[in-house]
Amino acid sequence: MAEPEKIPQEEVESDAFEELYGVTEDLVDRVVDALDQEAAPEQIKAILEPLHSADIADLLEQLSAGNRERLIAVLGDDLDSEVWAYLDYSIREDIVDDLETEQLAEIVTGLASDDAIDIIEDLDEADQKELLDAIPADDRAIYEKSLSYPEESAGRLMQREVVTVPNFWTVGQTIDYMRDERIELPDDFYNLVIVDPSHKPVGLVKLSKLLRTGRDAAVSNIMAEDMKIIPATMDQEDAAFLFRQYGLVEAPVVDEEEGGRLVGVITVDDIVDVLDEEYEEDILKMGGVKEDDFYSDILETTRMRFSWLLVNLGTAIIASLVIALFAATLEKVVALAILMPIVASMGGNAGTQTLTVAVRALATNELTPSNALRIVGKEIIVGGLNGFLFAILMGLIAWGWFSDPALGAVIASAMIINLLVAGLAGTLIPLGLEKLGQDPAISSSVFLTTITDVIGFFAFLGLAAWVLL
Repeated sequence: MAEPEKIPQEEVESDAFEELYGVTEDLVDRVVDALDQEAAPEQIKAILEPLHSADIADLLEQLSAGNRERLIAVLGDDLDSEVWAYLDYSIREDIVDDLETEQLAEIVTGLASDDAIDIIEDLDEADQKELLDAIPADDRAIYEKSLSYPEESAGRLMQREVVTVPNFWTVGQTIDYMRDERIELPDDFYNLVIVDPSHKPVGLVKLSKLLRTGRDAAVSNIMAEDMKIIPATMDQEDAAFLFRQYGLVEAPVVDEEEGGRLVGVITVDDIVDVLDEEYEEDILKMGGVKEDDFYSDILETTRMRFSWLLVNLGTAIIASLVIALFAATLEKVVALAILMPIVASMGGNAGTQTLTVAVRALATNELTPSNALRIVGKEIIVGGLNGFLFAILMGLIAWGWFSDPALGAVIASAMIINLLVAGLAGTLIPLGLEKLGQDPAISSSVFLTTITDVIGFFAFLGLAAWVLL
């Protein structure tokens, strides 16, 4: 009997992913075709009905600007407010500009407070005021309080909807309270925040523990008191570090100016967004891009990238000036011009490896003043060892290529020098920028490239001038 045909593992994984993630190429094509054929709104809505709000947001991002506008017009009031929370910032900004204030107010009030603030804070001051004036007074007071906290702080990140229970209640009272249809609770929550009479958090009770405990037990007897209480003014990166460090799912937020009163709660889904944003921001900065311009138009993208390229041009000219110092040497030994880029390139790549690790370690608080000297020493040794190994390899190649052992010795020596410098600069540059209060992700790569290019060219050409001539 023939064996059944085996389906490749990659194909199985791909099919499983497509079943879980709603936006496929076929779906996008179906929506575009329906829009082009001006199909009835009911038909288009039927195509989108199985999709999660995050999938609809992804779909909108993949459509052209014209099709995006047409789809939003077709969906009208049936477009779930949650979609706006998942939309890319630049796409959302373009769409918001075309909405009436009343439409935007309806969208904002349909979102959780943290998602609403995410939209409101991106508006300029005049548009913010106009929008807040169109929002009901109770909601407006909540948003204005959140906006009073610093940008990218825990106060901006938190959601105001939180389930609190007095510390003198029993488990039975708590369960009855949560089952009361008159009480408006958040759609999703994981813990109950236990508060004292002054509304300060004194403990957390997991829902799983609450449901496994008898009704007569006091919540104060089952609450966890060793919780992490986050000040509303704390930077969101520091809050994210606490979540990652201690495996938190939820953490209460307090306003220290109000005597430590509970004002909200941060949940792990918000922290995931912060980690994603910070990672994306660092990657973009290291590439010389100030912000994600994937959805920006051609002129805007050109403008944002020009300034960084101008800085890079300046550093390239500095490296060229070093080469110009050895113009006479290059004229006499043409082989130097062929081999010269190798030394600078190897130094730059080795330095980038060290730099990437160092910037990440600083971001995660793994690289600190207490271990900085040890890490710098390690990277110098690693650079020296790699420099020695590649020096042997490149020295032999140069010797065989140009039949000149002296030339092989020159490039080998320059390789060791530049990789040692690369290891040193790759750690000291981000540490120095951090000490000066600057973001190491922004300009470390420019300084590193300049140093490895200048040292690489100077070492190679200087040694060549001294040894060969």
